[in-house]
Amino acid sequence: MPSLQDTQGILNLLVQVLPFVALIAVFYFFMIRPQQKKEKKVKEMLNNMQVGNRVTTIGGIYGRIVALKEDVITIEVGSDKTKIVIARWAVRNVEDSETENDQKPSA
Repeated sequence: MPSLQDTQGILNLLVQVLPFVALIAVFYFFMIRPQQKKEKKVKEMLNNMQVGNRVTTIGGIYGRIVALKEDVITIEVGSDKTKIVIARWAVRNVEDSETENDQKPSA
């Protein structure tokens, strides 16, 4: 049977360790877990890119995907359809729908 002194020692140790456990839990749920979710979402977006999608690069260039390779994509930009080769990781946003800039003027 544990003595009163042993019980107080265990309780004292628990009181000292509990704040550290709480701090680790707070860091996990407010910093680490949301970052992991964001990284997973970005990775899924980059893997689901298709030819024809409109993209925005991290440098602010808007274009349409014309070719996809493993780590490199080719986009065309501007009205003269200039082709630019960029790294897949340099894409910030992928859109499925056409924007008003892509629509041809009506006669």
